[in-house]
Amino acid sequence: MRDILDHCGDIPLERFDAGAVMLEEGQWSGRLLVLEEGEVEVLRGDTRVALIAEPGSMFGEMSVLLDVPHTATVRALSPVTARLADDGAAFLKRHPEIAFFLARLLAQRLNAATTYLVDIKQQFEGHGDHLGMVGEVLDALIHNQQDDFTPGSDREPDPRM
Repeated sequence: MRDILDHCGDIPLERFDAGAVMLEEGQWSGRLLVLEEGEVEVLRGDTRVALIAEPGSMFGEMSVLLDVPHTATVRALSPVTARLADDGAAFLKRHPEIAFFLARLLAQRLNAATTYLVDIKQQFEGHGDHLGMVGEVLDALIHNQQDDFTPGSDREPDPRM
């Protein structure tokens, strides 16, 4: 992941004190962060999802790509230095190599989540409780495609971007 930093020289550095909220769940900012140094925690509600200290780690990508408010809070646990793209979508358009890397990373996450859900489905198949809904979740993950997709081009950019 550290290699991503080689492509981020055009993004300004931002420093955050320990305890600072870098991205706030439920808020829309359009920002994309790339960690240079320090340690952050990722929270959904009051639940810690991850501790991350790997340079090149990205935050805010789901919000930027889906054009929705942040799905998690990112908070500095130590002093943090990060590259901060105020317009994350424009940054990804200027850097297709990073957008491709990000697509692969998100595909890996989806594959891990789908694999886990298939395992749960197999373990609890036939149960009438909430675990019986895993099949519906899997179906939604695999088949929930947006019908309004139209590829953009240099002449006619995607109006959603």
